[in-house]
Amino acid sequence: MGRQIKGLLYFFGADIRHSLTIFWTILLGILVVSLAFTYFLSGIDDDDALFTLSLTGPMYVYCAILGFLTVKESVPFSIKMGATRKNLFVSVGIFFLALSFAMSVAASILQELVMSLLNVSGIDLFMFLHPAYFLDDTWYTRILIDMSIMFFFLSVMFIIGLIFYKYGLAGGGSFLGVLLIVCLIGIAQGWLIDFLFELVADIDLGFFYQLFGIGVVIYAISFLFLRRITTVKVR
Repeated sequence: MGRQIKGLLYFFGADIRHSLTIFWTILLGILVVSLAFTYFLSGIDDDDALFTLSLTGPMYVYCAILGFLTVKESVPFSIKMGATRKNLFVSVGIFFLALSFAMSVAASILQELVMSLLNVSGIDLFMFLHPAYFLDDTWYTRILIDMSIMFFFLSVMFIIGLIFYKYGLAGGGSFLGVLLIVCLIGIAQGWLIDFLFELVADIDLGFFYQLFGIGVVIYAISFLFLRRITTVKVR
C-alpha cells in the first residue's frame, strides 16, 4: 500500500511538472513586466500612480482546472496501472494537500521577497492584491487563506470531474444546470446576494478554516464516485 501510494504521488508530480513549469514561467514573466512598469512609474511625479498584481488569483484558476483534469487524465491511467481505488483516493488527497500548501508557501515567499526589494529601492507604487489585506496581512495568514481556497477548488472541481466522467456530458451538464438554476433563483429572490454580502462583511480567519474543512468533506464525498469508477468513460 505504501509503495503504491508513493508511486502514485510520484506519477502525479511528474504529470503536472510541465504544466506547472509553464504556469510559473508565465506568472513570473508577468511579475517582472509589472515591476518594470512600476520602476518607470516611480520616475513620474504622480501621487495617484499605483500598480497592482494578484499572484494568487491565477493560482486559484490553475488549481480549479487541475482538479477537473486530474479525473480525465490521471485517474484512468492509475487504475490501468493496477492502483486500488482506496490508494488512489488517499494519493490524490495527499497530492492536493501538498500542492496547495507548496503553491501557497511559494506565493507568500515570493511576495515577501518582492516587497522587501521594493522597500529597499524606495519604490512604493506597487502592491499585491490578496484577500489577506482585508484581515491580517502576514505570511501565515496568506498561506492559510491560499491553501484553503486552492484545496477547496481542487476538491470541488475533482468531484465535478468525477460526475462528468461517470455519468457523461448529460449527467455532468444536468448537475451544473441544477446549480445554475439554484443560483438564479437565489439571485432573483435576493437571499443569495444577502448571503454573499453578509459573508464578506463578517469574514475572518475562521472562515478559511471552515472553507478548508468544507473542502475536506467534499473530497471525502468523492470516494463515493471513485470507489466504483472504471477505465471506461461515459460520453
